[in-house]
Amino acid sequence: MDAEEQLLAALDQLIRMRNDTSSAILSECGIPDITVKQIRYLKTIDEHGEVTFSRFAEITKTSKPTITELINRFESMECVYRERSPRDRRVIFIRLTEKGQKIARADKDALSMLIRQMRESLDDDDFDIFVKIIRKVR
Repeated sequence: MDAEEQLLAALDQLIRMRNDTSSAILSECGIPDITVKQIRYLKTIDEHGEVTFSRFAEITKTSKPTITELINRFESMECVYRERSPRDRRVIFIRLTEKGQKIARADKDALSMLIRQMRESLDDDDFDIFVKIIRKVR
């Protein structure tokens, strides 16, 4: 096996490990069949914090009725809840539940777990070399 094939196999193994961990996190939440698009929407809510229906529609370039339907679906999945603004009762924020946060952060958490596994597998010098090599890739 030449160097490129070895690299391909190694990267495939890393990606598989990350995907397996991410899938396990989603299964833990009881939503193993959630779509990539739905996860992306939850990540968007997580990234923007205080997001209203209008702002969410604007960010995602989606219509307000579509957002309402999406949020209703997420509420039934117990991933989000609505919260009225204490300053202006007409304003409603979309908030992630603990379950919604776990789903939104599953990929990042899976990568963190993978890094921990790498830390345990590599000595400090090898880990530092690995980080330097990865940083060179553009």
